[in-house]
Amino acid sequence: MTAVETFNLAKGHRISRVIKGGWQLAGDHGPVDAARAIAAMDAFVEAGITAFDCADIYTGVEEMIGAFLADRVRRGRPIEAIRIHTKYVPDIDTLATVGLTDVRAIITRSLQRLGVDQLDLVQFHWWDLGVPRWVEVAGYLAELQREGLIRTLGATNFGTDASAAMLDAGIRLASMQVQYSLLDRRPERRLVALGGATGMHLLCYGSLAGGLLTDRWLGQAEPDEFHNRSHLKYKLVIDDAGGWDWFQALLRVLKTIATKHGVSVANVATRWVLDRPQVAAAIVGARHEDHIADTLGVFRVTLDEMDRMGIDAVLAEGRQIDGDVYAAERDRTGRHGRIMKYRLNADPNAVVG
Repeated sequence: MTAVETFNLAKGHRISRVIKGGWQLAGDHGPVDAARAIAAMDAFVEAGITAFDCADIYTGVEEMIGAFLADRVRRGRPIEAIRIHTKYVPDIDTLATVGLTDVRAIITRSLQRLGVDQLDLVQFHWWDLGVPRWVEVAGYLAELQREGLIRTLGATNFGTDASAAMLDAGIRLASMQVQYSLLDRRPERRLVALGGATGMHLLCYGSLAGGLLTDRWLGQAEPDEFHNRSHLKYKLVIDDAGGWDWFQALLRVLKTIATKHGVSVANVATRWVLDRPQVAAAIVGARHEDHIADTLGVFRVTLDEMDRMGIDAVLAEGRQIDGDVYAAERDRTGRHGRIMKYRLNADPNAVVG
């Protein structure tokens, strides 16, 4: 069996360096077979991938993970090594007024959905930095952490200055979940250095660009449109990073490296992210158990100097996306911001995009 790398994110908080993502189970990619999804969670754990990512705003996902944990307990299977990472995402129109009572209510709801007494990791998200209360609200989460409702505190999609503001206020952030891939290297501008100075590590999503950084898309013509909102999101990233022809050149280089090592393009793309400074883990949105074998391939490949030189050469022909982490997405009138959904706790039938 392939040995799965692990990382000590905080005291008593060791995770697999590939985290099983939960967003694809929220329904935005079509109907979800809950029973199959729960069975897949069990298969991932048995394969050594013991960390799961979800959120209060991913419709039905905390409940599915809670059912999975309860089922393992019923069957006498261990759950001690499993780490569940959720998020606290107040809706955009509540930012000016959200208080400790509101935060406690959402955290309590997540505890109930997951069927646990303590949340392993809560990742704090704040839609609008123009409402300058995020340090105050992060302090509410820190208070709940001191009460024992939260084991480890992190955040997601904060840029460098906003992250530094929380850290300077004494909020101990073990992690920052950010988009980081061969296509989007914005964390390298400033956030990685902040993490190195403070001990904050990165949990990376988008490392496979919603499945576009895979063998499947090598040699494909540029689509006229996408109906999958994840593909639409990452197609915008490709456009910013160099365009479709450049993207195909990148896939060709990755395919050459993958063939050399006997793995997949996805494995090489994920390995590149895992090798970057301050990266603790990559989140992979595999929905079912049939993706496990390929996912584990990332732990069978070591990129050598020639591999890295080949990748660097094609990256140099592309472009760095402008701005700090998540800056483009925060512009609600821009190309990236217009496709986001901002009021997901208020709408129980909504799914995150």
